[in-house]
Amino acid sequence: MPKNSNTPGHSRLTKLNRLTKQHKIALAGVATLGAAALAFSAVPGDAGTTTSDAATSAKITYSTEPIKGVKASVTDQLAGAGVKTEAIQAKADAKAKAAKAAKDKVDAAAKKKAAAEAAAKKKAEAARKAKKAASRSSQRVRLQPVAATTYADNLNGWIDHALAIMKQKGIPGSYNGLYKNIMRESSGNPSAINGWDVNAVNGTPSIGLLQVIQPTFNAYHVSGTSTNIYDPVANITAAANYAADRYGSIDNVNSAY
Repeated sequence: MPKNSNTPGHSRLTKLNRLTKQHKIALAGVATLGAAALAFSAVPGDAGTTTSDAATSAKITYSTEPIKGVKASVTDQLAGAGVKTEAIQAKADAKAKAAKAAKDKVDAAAKKKAAAEAAAKKKAEAARKAKKAASRSSQRVRLQPVAATTYADNLNGWIDHALAIMKQKGIPGSYNGLYKNIMRESSGNPSAINGWDVNAVNGTPSIGLLQVIQPTFNAYHVSGTSTNIYDPVANITAAANYAADRYGSIDNVNSAY
């Protein structure tokens, strides 16, 4: 009997042969099942009483139902295989993405740490340079010790020393104002004592360059000077302080005060 190339079974097998290579193994099993189904379906209607000759001459009937079932089975298998492949690929992609994210995080942390270390190193280097520069400056600039001012141990030196202290303490007076009163009161003698005036009668004689009594000296004593009423500088400054309080300045005193 000539091969009928247009039979439904042959047409479907041809289409199956066109499927992709990755499903050839599944299709081989399916094709075997399809051939068996075709063999069982090619049976005449009165097969129970037909002789071998009748069977040969009987018309062969082809059924498409088994092929439909085979096609559905293949489609289901292919669909399932595709889903599994996609799931595996998706899982692999997710794993790769997670690994990359972890690596990026580690790299970012390393970069941040490196930047912080670089900044700290730069700051330390700047501080070291500044300290070194300051050290060089201190070596270059050496302060010369200021020599203490010395005053002559005479009337001129006593007046100059007293004026310097009076300037610091804000006590008014001039060299001439001090000098004229000193010469009138004691002739420039720091040990001079008046033993005959009313103060002497009362037991508090006038003493020193500007003839100051002890209670007045104690009340107007200038801090930083000697507490000895005979000390020339202490005597002058206390008297000038008293005169500034009572007369405005020692310069305004022109007689006994």
